[in-house]
Amino acid sequence: MPYYVYITTNPAKSVLYIGVTNNLTSRLAQHYENRGQPATFAGRYFCYNLVYFEVHQSSMTAIAREKELKGWTRAKKELLIDSLNPEREFLIV
Repeated sequence: MPYYVYITTNPAKSVLYIGVTNNLTSRLAQHYENRGQPATFAGRYFCYNLVYFEVHQSSMTAIAREKELKGWTRAKKELLIDSLNPEREFLIV
């Protein structure tokens, strides 16, 4: 079963959220449904637009990568996004 490390942003592209899931389509739908809900970071900041994702074959490697990315500076995260999505278009899965 594949696992995904993903980065979402808000409509203004001013906030980044990094997560991990084994069902990217379902997880993005959850983020969209939770938009504006203050109980979660992604909900509070309307982070439901996918701009980057990676596929991993195990949950352990996906979780390790998520932790690694969360420790990066914003500038480094933006360079990663730009390496695969230079226009920062909202991706559809």
